[in-house]
Amino acid sequence: MRLEGRIHDCAVLIAVGIEASGKRRVLGCTVATSEAEINWRRFLESLLARGLHGVKLIVSDDHAGLKAARRAVLPSVPWQRCQFHLQQNVGQFVTRQEARKTVAATLRTIFDAPDKMQAERLLQSALEAWRKDHPKLAEWAEVAVPESLTVFDFPAAHRVRLRTTNGLERINRELRRRTRCLHLPQPRFLPASDFGLARRTRRRVRPTRSISTSTRNPIVMSADSGIYRKGVAQSEESNQLRLNVLP
Repeated sequence: MRLEGRIHDCAVLIAVGIEASGKRRVLGCTVATSEAEINWRRFLESLLARGLHGVKLIVSDDHAGLKAARRAVLPSVPWQRCQFHLQQNVGQFVTRQEARKTVAATLRTIFDAPDKMQAERLLQSALEAWRKDHPKLAEWAEVAVPESLTVFDFPAAHRVRLRTTNGLERINRELRRRTRCLHLPQPRFLPASDFGLARRTRRRVRPTRSISTSTRNPIVMSADSGIYRKGVAQSEESNQLRLNVLP
């Protein structure tokens, strides 16, 4: 983003709601200077001010700023850690490719368990094996994996949509394609301000005007951020949020 003649990093925060019918609605978007907790908090507070209520579940990755904002604004709402992003985090604890495949298969078995009790039993069995071969992985997984099992407290038919934040991937790709700036040296290709960038983003995602009119039916709200660096719009696959809203 170009501000006062200089190019600055910024983040575009987007919230998407999914109704009981499966229809998606963009609930809001805003431009922030970063993904710090204060910016996520203001964004969530703005959604509440517009009528968002009855939140039963939050689904996101483990981004620090988003996590802190969630605790500050919606402290009593259960949290589901995105299972997809959790599996991606395994790579920092397991280096060998063959071992990664084995660990990934074990995690999928846990996530696909018929109920939470069975998933917890499978996790304990996996932890015992990992403590021998991958002690650092076992130490991390003992805390991280249970955070991704909250979805088992909801009906089985809902778990496919609630277990990850993958529902935003198509929106992310389209937004990244339509807002990418290819010619950095020429200022006219850059958004002139945060207002200009927000206007360009809203033109693409077309947020709904009212949240309160959409909360009569079950809603899943997803929020994501795009990082704009040096005039090139780059969508972050992480830092996504879903709010399951029930009547």
